Amino acid sequence: MPVLALDLGGTKLATAIFDAGGKLLHRDSVPLDGRSGAEVAALVAQRCEGATGGVGVTVPGIYRAERGTVWAPNIPGWDDYPLRDELRRVVAPGTPVVIDSDRAGYILGEVWRGAARGARHAIFLAVGTGIGAGIMVDGRVLRGHGDIGGAIGWLALDRHYREEYRSCGCFEYHASGPGLAKVARELLAHDAGYRGDLRALDPMALTAERIFAAYAKDDPMAIRVVDDAIAFWGMAAANLVSLFNPEVIVFGGGVFGPAARLLGRIRAEAELWAQPIAIKETRFEASVLGGDAGLYGAARLALLARAEGPAMHGTAGSRRNPPAPPRP
Repeated sequence: MPVLALDLGGTKLATAIFDAGGKLLHRDSVPLDGRSGAEVAALVAQRCEGATGGVGVTVPGIYRAERGTVWAPNIPGWDDYPLRDELRRVVAPGTPVVIDSDRAGYILGEVWRGAARGARHAIFLAVGTGIGAGIMVDGRVLRGHGDIGGAIGWLALDRHYREEYRSCGCFEYHASGPGLAKVARELLAHDAGYRGDLRALDPMALTAERIFAAYAKDDPMAIRVVDDAIAFWGMAAANLVSLFNPEVIVFGGGVFGPAARLLGRIRAEAELWAQPIAIKETRFEASVLGGDAGLYGAARLALLARAEGPAMHGTAGSRRNPPAPPRP
């Protein structure tokens, strides 16, 4: 019997149907279009209505498993939203509903069907609008005491502290998609002599995509911005290697479309900082699931919950430690 997978982001809801073997049968998405609070929940519930085979949902923030609530900073009104109870009311009786963070979904998806397939010690480094990490240790997703593990946007990678770091963290401020634009704006404000492609743009119209386009044309300002990001990505990867000794780090998220070609330089930076034996044992890979990584992770959660049986549906135990698949 197929399962329903939903990957909720800050701007859209992606939905897919998977068969029991992990084959993606159908996929679509709908923009949130400014919805907030209960409106977003209603959209998710509408997609789940009448589901029978199992439902897995990944959310852009923190899923508090004990209460079944979600904190999602990009969805107004979702400070402690009771999503699990709302979804349970609309699915068919006895259907498992499992919710988790998007970063947990990413690593589950990549270990199940992606670039980390079969790994038991793996990390998904997601760089997009924000920065987070899905961390798997000995086949188990690491979540931490309050389900906040992997919030690596707050890694302290620069000195000294700046007030701008308060809302998103040091790493995310400098090296997320919006972070690249922030760094570019700061450099433009202090370099009156620069006359390249980025100068012609409205500073508030700067995006990571435009910076990478200028970088491909050897624009000197874009090179400075991207080189700065490479240093941050490499230092963060080095810290993850030294802390967790993973087999593989998978780089994904919206930025690691264009930035995937920079993995060699990111690895070279990481090798300067990481524990020297551990870094030699770690592969750096670009995501092969791309924007579908969260959907694959959500499907994996639903299939595991269904296999565990009705007694475990929706409980903290059923989704807290899903095992990695066996090595191929």
